[in-house]
Amino acid sequence: MKLVECVPNFSEGRDRAVLDALAEAIKSVSDVRLLDIDPGEATHRTVFTFVGPPDAAGEAAYRAIARAAELIDMRAHRGAHPRMGATDVCPFVPLAGASMQECVELARRLGERVGRELRIPVYLYEQAASQPSRRALSDIRQGEYEGLREKLTDPVWKPDFGPAALNEKSGATAIGAREFLIAYNVNLNTRDQKLATLIAQNIRETGRPRRNAQGQVMRDAAGRALTEPGPSRLPNVRATGWYIEEYGRAQVSINLTDFQVTPPHAVFEAVEKEAREMGLRATGSEVVGLIPAEALRIAGRHYLARQGKSPAAPDSELFRMAAITLGLQELGGFDMDAKVVERRVSGPGRLAGMTVGEFTDVVSSSTPAPGGGSVAALCGALAGALSAMVMALTYERKGYEAAREDLASLGSEAQAVKDRLVRAVDDDAAAFRRFMDAGRTARAVRGGTAADAESAARQLEEATRATIEVPLSVMRDALRAAELAAEAARRGMPSAVTDAGVAALAACAAVEGAYYNVRINLSGAGELSGAAALREEAERLLSRAEEVRRTTSALVREKL
Repeated sequence: MKLVECVPNFSEGRDRAVLDALAEAIKSVSDVRLLDIDPGEATHRTVFTFVGPPDAAGEAAYRAIARAAELIDMRAHRGAHPRMGATDVCPFVPLAGASMQECVELARRLGERVGRELRIPVYLYEQAASQPSRRALSDIRQGEYEGLREKLTDPVWKPDFGPAALNEKSGATAIGAREFLIAYNVNLNTRDQKLATLIAQNIRETGRPRRNAQGQVMRDAAGRALTEPGPSRLPNVRATGWYIEEYGRAQVSINLTDFQVTPPHAVFEAVEKEAREMGLRATGSEVVGLIPAEALRIAGRHYLARQGKSPAAPDSELFRMAAITLGLQELGGFDMDAKVVERRVSGPGRLAGMTVGEFTDVVSSSTPAPGGGSVAALCGALAGALSAMVMALTYERKGYEAAREDLASLGSEAQAVKDRLVRAVDDDAAAFRRFMDAGRTARAVRGGTAADAESAARQLEEATRATIEVPLSVMRDALRAAELAAEAARRGMPSAVTDAGVAALAACAAVEGAYYNVRINLSGAGELSGAAALREEAERLLSRAEEVRRTTSALVREKL
């Protein structure tokens, strides 16, 4: 299923009844999942985050914008955050299977509908922008709500959709498509907003005002302030300074538009540096809304490596290290399951979230799933975990400094393989249940219409293919786990060679166990297209796993 994320920002952060009504509008659309509501009293603004298939997400966004138009009156709105409308901004972000172009088209369809049906001026921004001068949200929002009446009379600022006239109650709305944006604030041990603003100007990509010898801001012929790069300028960073009454401190408020280029920890350290030079301290930070898991992984690896520890750690340790070092719990806790977008969307899985005892009890019951396929996936996951452990122990061992880069890379890959195989524990059981459901549907429509029979047959074929492709993917990952175990046996410290040996045995057992599932499910697949190619790949993977098992076993025995 294609998924997009939508992150509308509403100009209301204090009235719980209004926020509840907006939430209900979003949740009224089936297939949409509301992940997060993050209100701010001082900013008088709330960030909602939800995900769903493109069309469903667009419908939920429209319903929420329409509800905001009913309940929020911009004529009475005052808050610390820049804003120009009841629904101030509504971006779409591509997630699983969705493309940026699909989000652009979705933004344009929504913008046209909002302008036509709600009579709200709409500006398209970021990737959906109709012209380069409108890509940046800050440019569109300049002058805020109070400047809209005059702005809308300027032909240069004619809205992309809706009337070129002020909607006094609702203001204007920016609708766009963008990459994942992290809203990230760094806390300072001061109440002085001016100092926070100075730090923001020194780190943001657009720079700080250029001043003459007398300290006056320099301007061009049109009266626009000239800027220059700050000493800690960071790409893909937007920042401002503000004071938050409820926290009793100033913050540097930051938007990271590409965390792969400038991750949160790099921003935190830049703010720390600037703050020290002003006699201040960065005491912690907060994430507004959700954050991608990879942003926390990057930070966790960075800080573990600084301590001489292997950065190839599991997510739980990487997230913990990031949260502690960045001070993400300073302002009221940082719940990983609530704040990390991947955890909110998928969760740990019913089986993967069980204790070892609970899982083995379920396997031992009389139900057919989870069965051998899930157990094979778990064996492969344990193999990946053991290999990662050997790489990490060796990384920290004296005398292996020259091999650290390779050990970290192999260990990180072992962690990734482990994580995929853990997910496959649930995927295999889900594929079996889907197959059984499709079989029941096919039997139920016998004697019905031709269209019903055709639909049921198609569902059964898709479900059958999943029962083959899931264990085949387990074979691929488990084989890689076996190869990583062989590397751990070769490169790892001698005292951990038995752990590498057990990893290889578990991985190869996973490959063969998944192979059994591929074969038995192929035998009942009838005329499934591509069946021969699937079987050939399974035979090839099994043969390679047997080769890896033999060579790794011989190596372990030799080292013993």
